[in-house]
Amino acid sequence: MPADLPLFLLALAGAGLFAGLIGGLFGVGGGIVIVPALFYAQAALGVDESVRTHVAVATSLSTIVATSWRSLSTHAKSGAVDFAVLRTWTPWIALGAATGALVAGAVDGEVLLIVFGVGLLAIASNMAFGNEAWRLAQALPTGAPRAGIAGAIGALSAMMGIGGGAFGVTVMTLCGRPIHTAVATASGFGAAIAMPAALVNVWTGWGEAGLPPYSAGYVNLSGFVVLGLLTSIAAPFGARLAHRLDRTRLRRLFAIFLAITALNMLWEAR
Repeated sequence: MPADLPLFLLALAGAGLFAGLIGGLFGVGGGIVIVPALFYAQAALGVDESVRTHVAVATSLSTIVATSWRSLSTHAKSGAVDFAVLRTWTPWIALGAATGALVAGAVDGEVLLIVFGVGLLAIASNMAFGNEAWRLAQALPTGAPRAGIAGAIGALSAMMGIGGGAFGVTVMTLCGRPIHTAVATASGFGAAIAMPAALVNVWTGWGEAGLPPYSAGYVNLSGFVVLGLLTSIAAPFGARLAHRLDRTRLRRLFAIFLAITALNMLWEAR
C-alpha cells in the first residue's frame, strides 16, 4: 500500500471534489459519495477487505466535523437556523451516533455495507419521488418520541458515515417545518453525529491490522485532510450551479446514480 499512496491520494482528491460539488448542488452531505468512493479506492489498492468499510465510514465522518460547522455558520447568518431544535435534538442525536459507532465497530464490514446500501436506497427514493409538501404532523415530536427519532437519526447516520442532513430534513419537513429552515437546522446535526462517532471509530479501530497508512484507528488521516479540504473548496461551486440548472431533473438523475451505487454496495455484501 505505501507504494500506491500517491494513487490513493489522487482517488481521495477526486472523491473530495465530487462530494463537495454534489453537496452544494443538491444540499446533501458528501458522505453518500465519499463512503463508496473510499471503499472502491481501497479495494483497488488492496486494502484488507475486513477494514475497508469501517475506514470509509469513519473517514467520511471525520470530514463532516469541519464542513458541518462551516455550513451551520453560513445558514445562521441568514437567520434560517432553528436553534431551539438544535438544543433539544442534538444531545439525543449525539448519543445515538456514539451508540451507532460502537455497534459499527463490533460488526463485520458486510453488515455496514448492507446498512449503507439500504439507507442509500431510501435516500435515493426520497430524492426521486419525495414531495416537500407532504406532512405527517404539524409539529416536531417532543419527549420520548423525539429522543427515539433523534437517536435513530444519529445511529443510522453514524453507521452509514453521513451527516444526517438527508434524514433530518425529511423528518423536519414531514413535521411541518419549511424546507429552508429544515436544511439550515439539519446542517447542525452533522457535527453532533460526526464528533462522537469519529472519536469512537478511532478507539474501536485502534491497533487493527490491515489499515491504510496514516490511520488513527479507522479514521484515515490522509483522507481527513484531503477530503475535508477539497469538499469545502468545491461546495460553493456546486451551490452556484444549483441556481443555473434544472434541479428537478438533476435530482432524479442523481437518485438513479445513488440507487445503482446502493445496489453495488449491497452486491459487495453478498
